Amino acid sequence: MTRRRDQGQGAAATTVDLLRAHGHPIGEVLLHRRAIAARVAELGDEITEALAGAEPVLLAPLKSGAIFLADLSRAISTPHELETVQVAGYDGRGGGARLLKDADRSLAGRHVVVVEDVVDTGLTLAFLARTLRERGLASLAVAALLDRPHRRLVDDLPLRFVGFTAPDELLCGYGLGLDERWRALPDVHVVDADALPAAIDAA
Repeated sequence: MTRRRDQGQGAAATTVDLLRAHGHPIGEVLLHRRAIAARVAELGDEITEALAGAEPVLLAPLKSGAIFLADLSRAISTPHELETVQVAGYDGRGGGARLLKDADRSLAGRHVVVVEDVVDTGLTLAFLARTLRERGLASLAVAALLDRPHRRLVDDLPLRFVGFTAPDELLCGYGLGLDERWRALPDVHVVDADALPAAIDAA
């Protein structure tokens, strides 16, 4: 068992080393996969206890929440369903958030847990929460792998289950990516922001 685990860690390190050798700005590990797995298991237990008998719907915005959604679903022992949406967030130039892909079924009367990778300013999540509440949910909660409360611009978010508090840095891995890259890395890494423009230009 130990040998197999070491081999897996070696393979992951080799992948990161190869990416770095090709100019990918992947920095130090912020959250190792073991710490993530342990915390996701705890969140699963918290949600199981809080919503036992409610048969909640776990709803994840694509794409960054997909890996967290899959792992969290396996950690929840009460019956539940999975749904996804796709939301275009605020673009920083005055463009508002909008729904690009809706849920495939009615959520009226359901207990919904939005599964987010990172809660940052909260603007896009607030839009999604308003949109969902208009559908007559039984309850609404948010489970976030990472939270940045120091960047929050919205106060009344239904943030109930939080994995880790994250620093104000660019991150990748475990579903997080930039320009659709590095999502599949099993650990959460800090992105070397100084090397990022050169890496994007070379892509």
